[in-house]
Amino acid sequence: MAATKIGDIRAKSADELTAMLLDLRKEQFNLRFQRATGQLEALSRIKQVRRDIARVKTIIGERSRAAATAA
Repeated sequence: MAATKIGDIRAKSADELTAMLLDLRKEQFNLRFQRATGQLEALSRIKQVRRDIARVKTIIGERSRAAATAA
């Protein structure tokens, strides 16, 4: 699975971003668990998920700052 594009993230609604963040955090937990038990083969996926989480959190933060400025 490839890293999520920033344009795809920006096109999502706030609810979709929250759900996506939750899914990514669950995946991150599962990947860490697999690594600890020696079952993980795709080590690069940990890095991809971590960066996707950062991308989603960045967009959520940008939107909240924009809403605070507009208000």
